[in-house]
Amino acid sequence: MTLQFIDHAQVAIPRGAENRAREFYEGLLGLPEQPKPPELAKRGGCWFESEAVKLHCGVEEPFHPARKAHIAFQVDDVQGLADRARAGGYEVIDDDLLEGFERIYIYDPFGNRLEFLQPVEAA
Repeated sequence: MTLQFIDHAQVAIPRGAENRAREFYEGLLGLPEQPKPPELAKRGGCWFESEAVKLHCGVEEPFHPARKAHIAFQVDDVQGLADRARAGGYEVIDDDLLEGFERIYIYDPFGNRLEFLQPVEAA
């Protein structure tokens, strides 16, 4: 058996928070929402998928945000994303501790930490 790739990642959200998840994951990050299979839709939550990224938001009760554990996404404009996230009122943490990358953390509306990084071209 060999691991081939990650099919999707999931973050937890509180019950009834799907619209806030849509504002963040589709509105800010640009991940289109995809319909959940009917049996799974009964549980609540929502799924967002592009060609390269699949992210599922699942209802967790009681809800506890992942303040340390996180998903890391490579992006092509870290600074632009940081600016849009700040303008939207989201918590953004700048981080320059990983050599060779421009990197930030953004906390989704529920307090889950997400990492966004962009390789820095060598001079």
